[in-house]
Amino acid sequence: MRRIAGLVPLLAALSTAAAFGPAFAQSTAPLAVAGTVGVLQTLDKVTGRVRVLEAPVGEPVAFGPLTIVVRACRKRAPEEPPETAAFLEIVERKTGEAPVDLFKGWMFASSPAVSALEHPVYDVWVNDCKAASTAGSGVR
Repeated sequence: MRRIAGLVPLLAALSTAAAFGPAFAQSTAPLAVAGTVGVLQTLDKVTGRVRVLEAPVGEPVAFGPLTIVVRACRKRAPEEPPETAAFLEIVERKTGEAPVDLFKGWMFASSPAVSALEHPVYDVWVNDCKAASTAGSGVR
């Protein structure tokens, strides 16, 4: 029974990816718009502070002890049903300790629970993808 229960989140992720996947099958697909900046929302559960981070693709951004790198950011064209996804790598770096890989994979704006960062203190989720010319820099 435990094995079946463990498959439920995987099946949910696969069905979401399958529904969203055709738009991202190729980076040049007409329905996919590639962004150069990932817009992430963060939560520090201890302080209750919510921040919006704008992370350029390929550049590390710090959030507390977390280092977040957006490797790819895609969203559907405006005439399609809204959906944004980003491939994130999140590493926790504590002083005097080895870095710990916390998350590596796609996060979907419409379904943050399908593929979420599991951390007792911090939450990170995807809000949007932007072109560099329309994005501000850093934290808002």
